[in-house]
Amino acid sequence: MDWGLAAAAFGIGIVVGLTGMGGGALMTPVLVLFFGVPPLAAVSSDLVASAVMKPVGAAVHLKRGTVHLKLVGWLCVGSIPAAFGGVLIAKALGDGEQVQTIIQRALGIALLIAATGLAVRAYIRLVERARKRDGLLPPLPQGRPQITMRPLPTIAVGIVGGLVVGLTSVGSGSLIIIALMALYPGLKASELVGTDLLQAVPLVASAALGHLLFGEFQLNLTLAMLIGCVPGVWLGARISSRAPGGLIRRVLAFVLLASALKLLGVPNVATAATLLGAALLAPPIWMLVRRRHGFPMLARTDSQKADSKADEPDQLDQKVQS
Repeated sequence: MDWGLAAAAFGIGIVVGLTGMGGGALMTPVLVLFFGVPPLAAVSSDLVASAVMKPVGAAVHLKRGTVHLKLVGWLCVGSIPAAFGGVLIAKALGDGEQVQTIIQRALGIALLIAATGLAVRAYIRLVERARKRDGLLPPLPQGRPQITMRPLPTIAVGIVGGLVVGLTSVGSGSLIIIALMALYPGLKASELVGTDLLQAVPLVASAALGHLLFGEFQLNLTLAMLIGCVPGVWLGARISSRAPGGLIRRVLAFVLLASALKLLGVPNVATAATLLGAALLAPPIWMLVRRRHGFPMLARTDSQKADSKADEPDQLDQKVQS
């Protein structure tokens, strides 16, 4: 048993449960780069482990009611046959190293665009609030959003995502969650993660079955990953289902950036330096942006806002007495 691999899998499991992405995009490079596993064996073993790991996080979100079952159904119509077909395509192409490289580079660019989009959306929201004289807008809706189903585009997303997963083990969370953000912007962050996790269960199971039949599955690798991933994804999913939407979006952006750097082939030292720089520089920069638009550098929590409103009558009485 490789306990170092189990520890790495625990950390990645938390990321998967918290954000719905990062499993294949992080685990497969970790297996290849840090543990010397051959690429095809890494893809096969990672997918089989994911087939066991994904239901753990999905069950938590399903219990919390943060899943759109109709959306999951339409995604699976395209993704399940496409995932199995992706494995057959990979077998027909032989090693398929050049094909996988092209797909991973394109996916890395898409992840960078998505991470930038999250930051831009947060900035636009801040500017809109600043345009109001009192600095406040009506709060975002907290109930289940009413979304209009788009079956054909959703099936197409499932097909593309399934093919990519079958070929590379990457995309069950990272690629499809980006498409869901574009197709259904009304989804809350927790529902976006929950829906993506549940649809990934049959998708990954289909790809895993294909790799069990035609890939290079290694039981010892899968067991080590499961020992770490199962408790990690359970913990991450519980945090995600209860965490504020803003926190989840920040974690999403960070995971998108980390996955993109690895998919684009950025060296490990440069990747670590970039992520550390982002973690250290992004908070103070955001504070300065808030300050420039007339907001406190630190956003107040709901309890702080409630305490402030409760103090308003006392402050008014003091002004009257003076």
